[in-house]
Order: sequence, then structure tokens, then C-alpha cells
Amino acid sequence: MLKICVCVSGGGTNLQAIMDAIDAGTITNTKIVRVISNNKNAFALERAKSKGVDAVAVSPKDYETRELFNEALLAAVKESEADLVVLAGFLVVLPEKMIQEYKGKIINIHPSLIPSFCGTGYYGLRVHEAALERGVKVTGATVHFVDEGTDTGPIILQKAVEVLSGDDAKTLQQRVMEQAEWKILPQAINMIANGTL
Repeated sequence: MLKICVCVSGGGTNLQAIMDAIDAGTITNTKIVRVISNNKNAFALERAKSKGVDAVAVSPKDYETRELFNEALLAAVKESEADLVVLAGFLVVLPEKMIQEYKGKIINIHPSLIPSFCGTGYYGLRVHEAALERGVKVTGATVHFVDEGTDTGPIILQKAVEVLSGDDAKTLQQRVMEQAEWKILPQAINMIANGTL
């Protein structure tokens, strides 16, 4: 049984996609042992609690230094005894110590086809705004392993999504979530849980 810890900063739609996929049996051999958010008001925490999943807020606002926050975050992950850490819209730069301790055991979902529109500063709506500014006809999402760089780890899965002529950043974001993120993130977790990766 693969034990996963899901880290989120906001609404938790990717978390919901994971929980739904576990319920539907499209993710097998997997249990969410903890949800961690850096935002005490994240709706993702409510989503977790409603499913009886342990939900914890570790906010940088509660710590005097970034180092203390990083230690608390790592402690919260370790405490969960998770085999895999899933970053599902987690807007925190992970401490290097955590990346080293969980090498090959942290995955992230990014809302573009890496290497396009990724790296420092590319998150949330900014990714989709940049795609529209560039005039690309196809965008998508990528699930990748996390390493010391920003969006630089080995790619696990990618899925393309068409950009439509009337799109703004919000409509594009929604389509990328529905057509790509909510499909490939559960798929990647299932592959890892069942040793097919």
C-alpha cells in the first residue's frame, strides 16, 4: 500500500481528483495519510477532513525564520510516514534537506508542457497568461519528479490541451485542469503505487 502525503496551498482541486480516483478505483493500492497546507484557510484542508484524512496547516507566518518553517514542514511530512509526497498546487519552495531526504519520492503537477512556461515565477494563472501572450496553440500539464531545481526534475507524464481562440487565462486554466491535470496526476500516482513506472 503506497502511503501518500499531499501538499497543497489553495482549493485542492487536484487533491479532490486524487481522492475521487481512489474512490473510483482508478488509483489502486494507495492511501492518503496526510494533507499539508502552508495556508491555514486553504479549502483543501476542508476537503481532506470531509474524507477523514489527517489535515495539517504549517504556515510560514507561524515561524520566526524560513529555516524554522522548513524544519516544521519536513517534520510534518516525516510524521505522516508517507512513501510519496505529492505536490498538488503547493506554492512553497521545498527545503533542500527535504528534497535530499525524499529523493525520487516527491512528484509535482505543473500546468504547462515542461520545458515551456516553467521555472521560477511560473505558477497559477501566470503560466496560462504566459502561454496566451506567446500565442501557443497547444498547452497542457506535466507530472514530474522534484529535484533541486524549479520544474527541472525527470518528467513522468504529459498531456496536451488545445488553446481555443476565445480563451483567457481563467478558461484556459480550467480546461488544463479538467483535461490534463486531473487525469495525469492520478495516473502517475497509480503507476508508482503499482510499480509500472
